[in-house]
Amino acid sequence: MNNAKAIRVDLQIIADMIEPGARVLDVGCSDGQLLEYLVKEKNVRGRGLEISPNGVNACVAKGLSVVQGDAEEDLGYYPDNGFDFVILSQTLQATHHPDQIVKDLLRLGKRAIVSFPNFGHWRVRSYLFFKGRMPVNESMPYQWYNSPNTHFCTIKDFIVMCDEMGVTIERSIALDADGQAHRIRTNLFFANLLGEQAVFLLRKD
Repeated sequence: MNNAKAIRVDLQIIADMIEPGARVLDVGCSDGQLLEYLVKEKNVRGRGLEISPNGVNACVAKGLSVVQGDAEEDLGYYPDNGFDFVILSQTLQATHHPDQIVKDLLRLGKRAIVSFPNFGHWRVRSYLFFKGRMPVNESMPYQWYNSPNTHFCTIKDFIVMCDEMGVTIERSIALDADGQAHRIRTNLFFANLLGEQAVFLLRKD
């Protein structure tokens, strides 16, 4: 193995779900931290799509194959079943049509990996209950009026959406405030209450 830099816990969980040598598309890849790790540590054939010019430049500087584009406008240009895994990390809540994005991910790849902050976390509920305002924290660092996020959801919301769409959840993991991973299906109530963020491995039926 190469001596790659350590990555965030949620990104490590995503990386652990991906098979070595897989064809991977990282949608909203930011500065390429995950994609670089996958290329170096898992020898994936990786490509990226990123809306920020600064993010694209950072990726290209690392030697990554990344193009600038908007997921909601540009995923349609990619061919069906062109990838083994398509990743959408911490981006779903910023899309206008999350259900359509998930459909696109599963059209492009055999499997999709989606992660997002959990709006059902107890701290979020408590903040709303006691202060009557939208919370601002590490997972959601913006004020309601300048946030890029348009569709906050809970872990339970996402599971219900997948069920309604006929999408199979192969694995689901919640990360608590300490970065500890817990299986969501084992106890959905507590995962939805205690999980600050979630990672789902999906496939189409």
